Amino acid sequence: MIEIVRGDITSLDVDAIVNAANGSLLGGGGVDGAIHRAAGPALVRASAPLAPLETGGAVITPGFRLPARYVIHVVGPVWEGGDHGEPELLERTYRNGFELALRQGDVASIAWPAVSTGVYRFPKDRAADIALRVMHDFDPEFDRIVACVFDAETATLYERTRATLDADR
Repeated sequence: MIEIVRGDITSLDVDAIVNAANGSLLGGGGVDGAIHRAAGPALVRASAPLAPLETGGAVITPGFRLPARYVIHVVGPVWEGGDHGEPELLERTYRNGFELALRQGDVASIAWPAVSTGVYRFPKDRAADIALRVMHDFDPEFDRIVACVFDAETATLYERTRATLDADR
């Protein structure tokens, strides 16, 4: 089941949350900074040796002080106008994160932020389409998939996109 939730991903009671990280895995702004603050300094100690992480890549660490047992760190693409493979890279980012969660073996519920739509400037409507298509592909593999968005605009885009995808299936 795919849920769309507007709120704080760090507070969700799921097996794994996804961190829209940068390649250094040292924390940053937005979702990345919020996850690092909530998880505590042990997250940096666990993730730093896994860096650098390439665009589209995914690695997993414990969740430490988070309700989630795991943090799956992914690096989405920076939007450069759409002619540099950004849509394919974003799709790969989502797929690699889901596949890593499945390989972990004990992740039945997972929450995703809107990867690359903040400082990486990926257009929110295009990102929502990619995210929800991949979430639909992996839906049978998980008990619960949460698209956790920060603002009303993104929530509306996700709801609209999900309705369109559901109608097409």
